[in-house]
Amino acid sequence: MPIDEPSSNIPLADVLRAANGLVAAKLIEDWALGGALAAIYYVEPFTTYDADIFFIPADKGLTAGIPAIYAHLQSQDWQVEREHLVVRGFPVQFLAASGLTEEAVREAERIEFEGVPAKVFRAEHIVAIAASVGRQKDKARIEQLLQQADLDKTKLENILQRHKLKLPML
Repeated sequence: MPIDEPSSNIPLADVLRAANGLVAAKLIEDWALGGALAAIYYVEPFTTYDADIFFIPADKGLTAGIPAIYAHLQSQDWQVEREHLVVRGFPVQFLAASGLTEEAVREAERIEFEGVPAKVFRAEHIVAIAASVGRQKDKARIEQLLQQADLDKTKLENILQRHKLKLPML
Protein backbone atom coordinates (compact mmCIF):
# COMPACT_ATOMS: atom_id res chain seq x y z
CA MET A 1 0.00 0.00 0.00
CA PRO A 2 1.85 3.10 -1.16
CA ILE A 3 2.01 5.86 1.40
CA ASP A 4 0.29 8.32 -0.92
CA GLU A 5 -2.89 6.23 -1.15
CA PRO A 6 -5.52 6.37 1.61
CA SER A 7 -5.88 3.18 3.61
CA SER A 8 -8.58 2.07 5.98
CA ASN A 9 -6.08 -0.23 7.74
CA ILE A 10 -3.54 2.37 8.82
CA PRO A 11 -4.89 5.63 10.23
CA LEU A 12 -1.80 7.44 8.95
CA ALA A 13 -3.48 10.83 8.56
CA ASP A 14 -4.49 10.64 12.26
CA VAL A 15 -0.89 9.82 13.20
CA LEU A 16 0.47 12.73 11.15
CA ARG A 17 -2.14 15.15 12.54
CA ALA A 18 -1.19 14.06 16.08
CA ALA A 19 2.52 14.68 15.40
CA ASN A 20 1.70 18.15 14.04
CA GLY A 21 -0.41 18.73 17.15
CA LEU A 22 2.57 17.91 19.37
CA VAL A 23 4.55 20.66 17.60
CA ALA A 24 1.63 23.10 17.97
CA ALA A 25 1.45 22.24 21.69
CA LYS A 26 5.22 22.91 21.91
CA LEU A 27 5.83 19.39 23.25
CA ILE A 28 8.26 18.64 20.40
CA GLU A 29 10.29 20.88 18.08
CA ASP A 30 9.98 18.85 14.90
CA TRP A 31 9.26 15.33 13.69
CA ALA A 32 9.36 13.00 10.69
CA LEU A 33 8.01 9.60 9.76
CA GLY A 34 10.79 6.99 9.79
CA GLY A 35 11.05 3.22 9.74
CA ALA A 36 9.11 0.92 7.45
CA LEU A 37 6.34 3.38 6.58
CA ALA A 38 8.97 5.90 5.47
CA ALA A 39 10.61 3.23 3.31
CA ILE A 40 7.24 2.41 1.71
CA TYR A 41 7.16 5.99 0.42
CA TYR A 42 10.08 5.06 -1.86
CA VAL A 43 9.65 1.34 -2.66
CA GLU A 44 7.07 -1.36 -3.33
CA PRO A 45 4.77 -1.83 -0.34
CA PHE A 46 5.41 -4.47 2.31
CA THR A 47 3.79 -5.38 5.60
CA THR A 48 4.58 -3.30 8.65
CA TYR A 49 3.42 -3.56 12.23
CA ASP A 50 3.62 0.06 13.37
CA ALA A 51 4.53 3.65 12.57
CA ASP A 52 7.74 5.22 13.85
CA ILE A 53 7.62 8.95 14.52
CA PHE A 54 11.05 10.36 15.27
CA PHE A 55 10.95 13.70 17.04
CA ILE A 56 13.29 16.41 18.23
CA PRO A 57 12.36 16.96 21.87
CA ALA A 58 11.41 20.38 23.17
CA ASP A 59 12.28 19.04 26.64
CA LYS A 60 16.03 18.35 26.59
CA GLY A 61 15.84 16.48 29.91
CA LEU A 62 16.36 12.78 30.47
CA THR A 63 12.76 11.83 29.59
CA ALA A 64 12.78 13.89 26.33
CA GLY A 65 9.23 14.91 27.18
CA ILE A 66 7.83 11.41 26.60
CA PRO A 67 5.48 11.55 29.63
CA ALA A 68 3.95 14.82 28.38
CA ILE A 69 3.57 13.38 24.86
CA TYR A 70 1.81 10.29 26.22
CA ALA A 71 -0.47 12.41 28.44
CA HIS A 72 -1.34 14.73 25.54
CA LEU A 73 -2.23 11.87 23.18
CA GLN A 74 -4.09 9.89 25.86
CA SER A 75 -6.26 12.98 26.36
CA GLN A 76 -7.18 12.56 22.67
CA ASP A 77 -8.30 8.94 23.16
CA TRP A 78 -5.02 7.27 22.22
CA GLN A 79 -4.31 4.12 24.21
CA VAL A 80 -1.00 2.86 25.62
CA GLU A 81 0.17 -0.70 24.90
CA ARG A 82 3.73 -1.41 26.07
CA GLU A 83 6.08 0.93 24.16
CA HIS A 84 3.38 2.00 21.70
CA LEU A 85 0.66 4.58 21.65
CA VAL A 86 -2.31 3.17 19.75
CA VAL A 87 -4.74 5.08 17.56
CA ARG A 88 -7.73 3.24 16.03
CA GLY A 89 -6.01 -0.09 16.73
CA PHE A 90 -2.72 0.90 15.04
CA PRO A 91 0.48 1.09 17.13
CA VAL A 92 2.77 4.12 16.90
CA GLN A 93 6.18 4.59 18.48
CA PHE A 94 7.38 8.10 19.31
CA LEU A 95 11.18 8.00 19.38
CA ALA A 96 13.41 10.86 20.49
CA ALA A 97 15.86 11.63 17.69
CA SER A 98 19.59 12.12 18.20
CA GLY A 99 22.65 11.97 15.99
CA LEU A 100 21.78 10.34 12.66
CA THR A 101 18.03 10.26 13.32
CA GLU A 102 18.03 13.94 14.34
CA GLU A 103 19.78 14.77 11.07
CA ALA A 104 17.16 12.67 9.27
CA VAL A 105 14.34 14.64 10.92
CA ARG A 106 15.92 17.99 10.08
CA GLU A 107 16.51 17.02 6.43
CA ALA A 108 13.27 15.05 5.90
CA GLU A 109 11.20 15.51 2.76
CA ARG A 110 8.05 17.58 3.16
CA ILE A 111 4.97 15.81 1.82
CA GLU A 112 1.21 16.02 2.13
CA PHE A 113 -0.87 12.95 2.96
CA GLU A 114 -4.66 13.16 2.72
CA GLY A 115 -4.37 16.92 3.13
CA VAL A 116 -2.11 16.68 6.20
CA PRO A 117 1.35 18.28 5.99
CA ALA A 118 4.04 15.83 7.01
CA LYS A 119 7.71 14.98 6.78
CA VAL A 120 9.23 11.64 5.80
CA PHE A 121 12.85 10.52 6.14
CA ARG A 122 14.75 10.72 2.86
CA ALA A 123 15.70 7.37 1.32
CA GLU A 124 19.41 8.04 1.91
CA HIS A 125 18.82 8.47 5.64
CA ILE A 126 16.64 5.33 5.79
CA VAL A 127 19.52 3.34 4.25
CA ALA A 128 22.08 4.83 6.64
CA ILE A 129 19.87 4.19 9.69
CA ALA A 130 19.28 0.60 8.54
CA ALA A 131 23.06 0.18 8.14
CA SER A 132 23.57 1.46 11.69
CA VAL A 133 21.07 -1.05 13.12
CA GLY A 134 22.12 -4.04 11.04
CA ARG A 135 19.29 -6.52 11.65
CA GLN A 136 18.39 -8.94 8.86
CA LYS A 137 15.23 -6.96 8.05
CA ASP A 138 17.35 -3.80 7.85
CA LYS A 139 19.69 -5.47 5.34
CA ALA A 140 16.64 -6.46 3.28
CA ARG A 141 15.36 -2.87 3.47
CA ILE A 142 18.74 -1.54 2.30
CA GLU A 143 18.73 -3.94 -0.64
CA GLN A 144 15.16 -2.97 -1.57
CA LEU A 145 15.90 0.76 -1.37
CA LEU A 146 19.11 0.42 -3.40
CA GLN A 147 17.17 -1.45 -6.10
CA GLN A 148 13.92 0.54 -6.18
CA ALA A 149 14.42 4.04 -4.77
CA ASP A 150 15.84 6.97 -6.70
CA LEU A 151 18.77 7.42 -4.31
CA ASP A 152 21.34 10.20 -4.48
CA LYS A 153 24.45 8.02 -4.16
CA THR A 154 26.70 10.98 -3.34
CA LYS A 155 24.36 12.13 -0.56
CA LEU A 156 24.21 8.56 0.79
CA GLU A 157 28.03 8.25 0.78
CA ASN A 158 28.34 11.60 2.59
CA ILE A 159 25.86 10.53 5.27
CA LEU A 160 27.60 7.17 5.74
CA GLN A 161 31.03 8.83 6.01
CA ARG A 162 29.80 11.56 8.38
CA HIS A 163 28.35 8.93 10.74
CA LYS A 164 31.22 6.44 10.23
CA LEU A 165 28.97 3.77 8.73
CA LYS A 166 29.38 1.22 5.97
CA LEU A 167 26.77 -0.63 3.95
CA PRO A 168 26.60 -4.33 4.89
CA MET A 169 27.49 -7.04 2.43
CA LEU A 170 24.24 -7.91 0.67
